[in-house]
Amino acid sequence: MIQFKSKYIALSFLLAGIYISAQNPVIQTHFTPDPAPMVYKNKMYVYTGDDIPGYDFYYMTKWRVYSSDDMVNWTDHGSPLSLESFSWARDRAWAAQCIERNGKFYWYICVQTVDNNMAIGVAVSDSPTGPFKDALGKPLVTTGTWDNIDPTVFIDDDGQAYLYWGNSKLFYVKLNKDMVSYGGKITEIPQSVEAFGGLRRPGRSDEVLQKQEQFKDVFVEGPWFYKRNKQYYVMYAGMTDRTECLSYSISDSPTGPWKYQGKIMTGQPTNSFTNHGGIIDFKGKSYLFYHTGLLPGAGSYGRSTSIEEFKYNQDGSIPKIEMTKEGVNPVATLNPYKRNEAETIAWSEKCSTSENKKTGVYVSDTRVGGYIKVRSVDFEKGASEFSASIAAGVDGGILEVRLDKVDGNKIAEIEVSRTAGWEEFKTLTSKISESVSGVHDVYFVFKGKNITAGRVLFNFDHWSFQKK
Repeated sequence: MIQFKSKYIALSFLLAGIYISAQNPVIQTHFTPDPAPMVYKNKMYVYTGDDIPGYDFYYMTKWRVYSSDDMVNWTDHGSPLSLESFSWARDRAWAAQCIERNGKFYWYICVQTVDNNMAIGVAVSDSPTGPFKDALGKPLVTTGTWDNIDPTVFIDDDGQAYLYWGNSKLFYVKLNKDMVSYGGKITEIPQSVEAFGGLRRPGRSDEVLQKQEQFKDVFVEGPWFYKRNKQYYVMYAGMTDRTECLSYSISDSPTGPWKYQGKIMTGQPTNSFTNHGGIIDFKGKSYLFYHTGLLPGAGSYGRSTSIEEFKYNQDGSIPKIEMTKEGVNPVATLNPYKRNEAETIAWSEKCSTSENKKTGVYVSDTRVGGYIKVRSVDFEKGASEFSASIAAGVDGGILEVRLDKVDGNKIAEIEVSRTAGWEEFKTLTSKISESVSGVHDVYFVFKGKNITAGRVLFNFDHWSFQKK
């Protein structure tokens, strides 16, 4: 009881202080569970689910894509794939992963089918941000069970691609070069204490298993398969202390046998029963992507992507990784003298994002007291003017530009008049009121003038500065 209580005390302190220098979760405008990172052309992409606020189960209907050049400012590319993209899908757009091969992008997803089982499908695109379409018009993997969830895909150095997945059981197939079919039979990986740290036995309750040390970590779901220095890794969601942890096993072969290595992230106040992650290298650093339920109104059915940097041990093993609210540091600066999307965000409050065919993705639902923070903006020797593309159905909104903190030095201000509609964007400008140079965090602060409390102020599409 003391241990249980201490965890929730720690969680309450974390929630109370999450906005102080916070970076995790990295996306605040939507719930983004099951992050699957991918590096393409010196840019990090992350493919996520989309938990629906207010539900009490994983009733998800679409997936989302975000990208970053610097690991701290994330651009929202909207939802290029949904249940409607698959004629054979019925419900539960669960975990997925995307991979590039020969200039095409293959997004492996799992959904509930019309016969009430889970199946794995694949969508394809010529761009990492879509549009994506169903590659087959039918499932890639379907066995009439609920085992077919959480696909992870990897292409080995010899060109052979592998698809792993599983729900309490772990399976794989060798994909053909077309990436939308496979050869040979579906193979189940044997479960053992040696391979995955634990073993579920028929008729054995979780309570009994937890009393036995050898059963305290079992493979549950969410495999993530990759290779590093000729070693194959599979990270997965294991079970411990009545909640999921992240654990991993290694092998000298892409098909096993696997050897259990231990827990990566466990005993953390995630405020979520599940955890699901991906590990990847980017610009010489190693990162763990995972999810928590720490945003306001979140929890086990409102999960959000977080990131931690880590270093492998000398022998290639993965250390224990602590969850932090600070997250990771930038690995590049942002250029303010080009068009920057308003939906490129390091942290935000009291706003969301929307999309339409004409504009694409834009920041919406801005409210008084809200803001967007953009990190590590390099003004070089100075700026003279600020421009923003804004739409408003009524006037009264004000956009302030401040440096380094939400109440920091104000360098520009735009009073927003109506623009003939909430989706009719116009470019508005403001002279820079004081000298600004060097690298700063920039805050776009939402304020209002003679408006009703809680009213939407304006929509915000993109911004830029002009050099001196």
